[in-house]
Amino acid sequence: MKRDLLTLADVTPEEIQHMLTLALDLKQRHKRGESTPLLAGKALALLFSKPSLRTRASFEVGMAQLGGMSSYFEDADIVLGIREPLKDLGRVLSRYYDGIVIRTFAHASVIELAQAATVPVINGLTDSYHPCQILAALQTLHEHFGDLKGRRITYVGDGNNVAHSWLLGAAQMGLTLTLACPPAYQPDATVLRQAQAIAATTGAVLSVVEDPKHGVRGTDAIYTDVWTSMGQEDQATVRQAVLRPYQINAALLAEAPPHAVVMHCLPAHRGEEITDEVLESERALVFDEAENRLHAQKALLVFTMVGL
Repeated sequence: MKRDLLTLADVTPEEIQHMLTLALDLKQRHKRGESTPLLAGKALALLFSKPSLRTRASFEVGMAQLGGMSSYFEDADIVLGIREPLKDLGRVLSRYYDGIVIRTFAHASVIELAQAATVPVINGLTDSYHPCQILAALQTLHEHFGDLKGRRITYVGDGNNVAHSWLLGAAQMGLTLTLACPPAYQPDATVLRQAQAIAATTGAVLSVVEDPKHGVRGTDAIYTDVWTSMGQEDQATVRQAVLRPYQINAALLAEAPPHAVVMHCLPAHRGEEITDEVLESERALVFDEAENRLHAQKALLVFTMVGL
């Protein structure tokens, strides 16, 4: 059976845990200099309508470390959905490649491509979801705390694609997640309902609050993202004004327990959603998380492409 990862609702809690365990193993083996040619002879297509540093680099390096190869196509190469229908693109690439990663704007485009493709399709980011980022975040928390059981996460800021994937990821893994967002920038109600339905089966506790100080009290990790995502540049001034009270700074961090860590998916707009002081502090796991994009995605590639 073809396995896609368009959102974290596409896998079970057991499958997520399996990928996290595999990611930790692959990371340790890489650090020891061991070869892991689990995808020898496999090829991956990277279709990117949105520019990227971490997503592109981690998938390209990941495929190389697993013994496979990758091809990168930017928007000028494919003009997604315009030069040719997505259903044609999916069928053609399935004849050449063993998997496809797509990073684009509309989530509907990812769904359409996956429906046409006969090889696994992975969502590298859309305006609605960013599942790969949350797999890396979960791996980072597992490494730092020793496990995920009973962890409390607080997401502060814009209820965007990262917040949506946190809702689904926390729900699947039975975590306690609080989203602290202003009224105008809360997560999509449909995504929240879907996550709450999953949470009812796993014991996860999900909530949305307006007060960031209330949100971080008792938490294990504070997570944030940029206030203005790609394609929202014309909203930047308004967003900065509304979201200013949601900045991760020393004062907000002081409201959290001393053991609480800080995370960010990068790139960071220092001085906006997070201060330089906090980002450079010993409590920040930001660059550990960035490193783990590589290993979490290697585990995802192995899971989807060869079923291990």
